[in-house]
Amino acid sequence: MDILAKGSRSGGRPDLDELIAAIPYCRFLGIAIDRKGSEITTILPYSDHLIGNATLPALHGGVLGAFMEVTAILQIAFDAPGPALPKPVDITIDYLRSGRPVDTFGRAHITKLGRRVINVHVETWQDEHTRPIAALRGHFLVAGGD
Repeated sequence: MDILAKGSRSGGRPDLDELIAAIPYCRFLGIAIDRKGSEITTILPYSDHLIGNATLPALHGGVLGAFMEVTAILQIAFDAPGPALPKPVDITIDYLRSGRPVDTFGRAHITKLGRRVINVHVETWQDEHTRPIAALRGHFLVAGGD
């Protein structure tokens, strides 16, 4: 992806807003970023097309899973920029409570930064950061390691 190569060649970090704009599914979900220094919070603005259970109503679990995966990938691209996007090796998701029809926020923490594999933990919440609605633990393969 040209955005990653541009950041890698300049020795800097990729423009995450430009990266999200280049991924059609991110645009479909409406994902946005709030960055303060090195802290990245992703935002999934509520929209009717994100509802999976209209009876409750609740956000679709696949939407939450994709949102958390994107959050992890963006954090890795920011903290360990490389020539390509990291690829998921394995992901475990815990759905802790129903996602209500309101904005959802996510934050990723890299727990181990290896040469080839990065371990990431992501939490998503709605009203209170201390009450997550879902969590992801995953391993991602990064390019460039030997």
